[in-house]
Amino acid sequence: MKLSTLVALGVASRSIDAFTSNIHARRQARRCDTFLSAYELEAEPEGGDELIRVSSSMEGSRMKNMGEVGDGVYNFWLTGKADGGKIKSLIQQTEKEASRKANFPGFRKGQIPPYAMPQIRTFAIQEALIKTCEESLEAYGLESLPGSDGSVTINEKVEDIVKGYKVGSDVEFTATYKGKFDSNTAVEPAEPEEEGVVDVEAVALDN
Repeated sequence: MKLSTLVALGVASRSIDAFTSNIHARRQARRCDTFLSAYELEAEPEGGDELIRVSSSMEGSRMKNMGEVGDGVYNFWLTGKADGGKIKSLIQQTEKEASRKANFPGFRKGQIPPYAMPQIRTFAIQEALIKTCEESLEAYGLESLPGSDGSVTINEKVEDIVKGYKVGSDVEFTATYKGKFDSNTAVEPAEPEEEGVVDVEAVALDN
């Protein structure tokens, strides 16, 4: 895997317009204290229905259903942590794959220069975040959508997360994606009951 590929895959970009529109929310966002860093978590969106985990995984995470967009498809908001041990393993795996083709001037063949490490960490952390989002589907009884419809948006900039990152530390993040409820495991949002209406069960009486 070429380092140029790592950069392309690992960099999460954001438009200036999106940044400007969210600047007020970012000021209210709380600083992530998983490790000492400069990044902040995006503010939690208002509204939405809190989901209950249907498995023991993703402990400490939260998921909100932000509303239906049509045909049984919903917008979901997630906050959770990517496991530091898994990130460390991904970094080591990426280093190993990159070193196979590494050939930098001034360094022996197969040696990765220090200035390339942030790119490798960026790629590994982003991979860990995406994998954690995939795990959240099962944890909350959801189904992913096919193709680009099932893409995940990590709200924090991975480049900012990498700054000051200590290998082995968990990474806290927020994300949004579209999905469906798994009819085999999840309970879909209940329809609101009309006020003043009482359900009465009819019981046959013996004469």
